[in-house]
Formats: sequence, structure tokens, C-alpha cells
Amino acid sequence: MVRKALSIPLEPDELIDEVRALIAPSARIDEDLLDAALRGWSANTRRAFRADLNAWHQWCLLQQFEPTMATPKQVAAWVRALSGTDPTELKQRKPATIERYLVHLGWAYRMLGLSDPTKDPLVSFERRAMKKSLGVKQRQARGIRYKGDIADLDSPAKGICISHLLQACRRDALGKRDAALLRIAYDTGCRRSELVGIQCRDVEGPDTDGAGVLFIPSSKTDQAGEGEHAYLSPATMHAISTWKKDAELGGGPLLRRVYTHFDGSIDRIGTKALHPNSIALIYKRLARRAYEKGLLGQMGREQLERELRAISSHSIRVGVAQDNFAVGESLPAIMQAYRWKDARTVLRYGAKLAAKSGASARLAKRFEQD
Repeated sequence: MVRKALSIPLEPDELIDEVRALIAPSARIDEDLLDAALRGWSANTRRAFRADLNAWHQWCLLQQFEPTMATPKQVAAWVRALSGTDPTELKQRKPATIERYLVHLGWAYRMLGLSDPTKDPLVSFERRAMKKSLGVKQRQARGIRYKGDIADLDSPAKGICISHLLQACRRDALGKRDAALLRIAYDTGCRRSELVGIQCRDVEGPDTDGAGVLFIPSSKTDQAGEGEHAYLSPATMHAISTWKKDAELGGGPLLRRVYTHFDGSIDRIGTKALHPNSIALIYKRLARRAYEKGLLGQMGREQLERELRAISSHSIRVGVAQDNFAVGESLPAIMQAYRWKDARTVLRYGAKLAAKSGASARLAKRFEQD
């Protein structure tokens, strides 16, 4: 069977064929269960389910055994290989990724009416050992705050921050698109899928104060598609208006690719939305440009590269949470404004900031002159 690229989400019938091909070609699949799952899962979850089954299939080929005959011992060996406990040619994975693999693998076996090898005590103990070995703390994206890592919000901007990235934006169409992206991301805390999904019609306003509202049709935490709203400041509305006028946008995707010539000059404005993967690349490009313009102070090249490696498409969302904690906003208010469902995630983003402004930090400052 020739498989389509894993980046292309499959239709239900196609994914049923895919599950059969990867696990058990002749098995009777519970099509009702799979169909219900597909309708309940987001496109990203369906894509991950398919990719994870493919990873298991490749392991079966490597170890030369049939997936239908898989034993808990073979699943446990896969966990050890993925965690780096047993040296193999497999790339080491994060604990959360390995857990996702096992959840999806278990679902596939149950859908096929086969015994689920991931539920065996041996696999459970290997999962515990994997977490103990790798640790369960997830690497957090570097937060990009508005004025950087500062304790006093009235202080000058410092390091890689929204203020410096805005100053690094070019003055042409590319720079105007980048400025609109930065301001929308900061005001709304949108995830990358939400940012690239914005249509021109989703921006409402401005009102008499110059502010606006962004309608978000669907998101990671709104799979039912009821839609949510986010505030857009006057500065952001101005940036959006400037970009739309320069790009002559009458409708369609708001944040689009800007094509350039080899010399960097503008070629044309694309018609399709930015790809989700481009968001982090834009942040990193602007950070490099800010460094080249001397906006990042005494930061050296080596430190810059470390900082760039920690930047992700989630960085501004993390920075927004940190800035909200810095000004004393409550946890419920932050969760409501930026559409978080898990309080632990928001608290994790604010943990580093809390350490710098907590009781021990305040006490140390009282005696720092001694």
C-alpha cells in the first residue's frame, strides 16, 4: 500500500485502511468505534494517531515481527529504545511523546479487536522507569515578554522581547506583516494554528477608542467550534490596518506569506495563509535582525544561539502569561482572557517569574547592600 504524506489528514475510510495495513491487514476492525473517534478527534490528533502507528510499524519491521503477534515484552523493548535506555538507531523521545505513542497504539489494537499489549504490567513498569530516567518535566518554550525579562515593568526593554522585535521589523510589506503578527499574537495569546487561521472577516472594529475584537472560530480547547473572542488593542488594530492596506487585502487569510527576491526586495503577496511552522521561524528571524541592529545589548553570539534554540511558536503565549503574572492579574482572569483550560500549564509558565519575585527574592534584596 502506497501511503500519502503523513502531513495530509486522511478521510475516515482511508484511515481505516491505514490502521489495517499498519497493524493487522486481515483483522475485523470496529469501524463504528474508529468512526466515532475520528469525528471526535481534531485534525491534529488524527494526524498524530496515524504517525504514531507508522512509528510502531517501523519498529516491528526493524525487529522483524508481525504487529498482530506483538507481545508486552516487545512493546516494553520499544519503550526502552525510545527512552534511550537500550541503545538503538531510534531517536530518543520525550516522555510525553512516548506516552502518546502508547495511548494511540492501545487504541489501534482495541479497535482491531486484538489484545492490547500496552496494558500489561511489564509495559506499565517500563513506563514508570522511562519517566524516572527522562524526568516528566517538559521543556518550556522561552517566553517572549513585551519588554523582556525585567522585574520593574517601567524599566527599559531588555533582550529578546516584543518591543525589540517590533523595532527590528522592516518598513516594507514584510515588516508590516511581521508587526501585525507580533501584536496579534501578544494581544490574544493565540496558538500558531489560531494565528494562521485568522481571516480578514474575523477582525471586528475599531470602536470609538480604536480597539477591536478578534473572533476565533475554533481552537485546541474549542473543538466544538463555538468560537471565542479576544481583545485587540488600538496599536494592534493600526498595525492590521496598515498591513491590509499595503497588501491590498480585501478578504481571505489575514497573515500571508510575503515572497521576496534574492536581494530581499518584495516580489509579491501570497494568497494562502502562513504555514503553522513558519511562526517560530519568523520570531527567530526577527530576533536575529534585532541582534544585528544592536538592540539586544551586550548579548553575545553564543547566548543568542542558545536563546534562539529555545524560541518556539508558543513563546509569545508564554510571555503573555508571564507579563500578566507580573502585573498581578489573577489566575482565573488569565485563563479566561487567553483561553486556557489547564491551570497547571499557566502556573508552570509563571513559575520562573514567581521565583524571581517571591519571598526569598524580596528578602535577599533587603540585605543585598550589606
